[in-house]
Amino acid sequence: QVLLVESGGGLVQAGGSLRLSCAASGLPFSKFTMGWFRQAPGREREFVAASSWLGGTTNYTDSVKGRFTISRDNTRNTVFLQMNSLKPEDTAVYYCAGRRPTLITRFSNDWSYWGQGTQVTVSS
Repeated sequence: QVLLVESGGGLVQAGGSLRLSCAASGLPFSKFTMGWFRQAPGREREFVAASSWLGGTTNYTDSVKGRFTISRDNTRNTVFLQMNSLKPEDTAVYYCAGRRPTLITRFSNDWSYWGQGTQVTVSS
């Protein structure tokens, strides 16, 4: 059974940093595209970042470019999201996601596997 477990969320002041982790099991991690989405109250789930199988190709939504960095450690079956210069509008539940195809897509419906999410709250 595929299992994705996020960790690292919490409360941080604006301008601060957090690093999220997602530990994967039950899948051939190095053959899965991995990504991060977020969902704020009253809003649809939003694409944040994604990484190709070996981490050589990454993609980010415009609002986080230059602030967030996605990376992965295939020896540990873990994907990370380093979040710097956090803003109150970054407040959301952050979800780890995976898909077998190599194509990075921003549509949440195209992603097959999801974690339960971790709360990130940025205070002003």
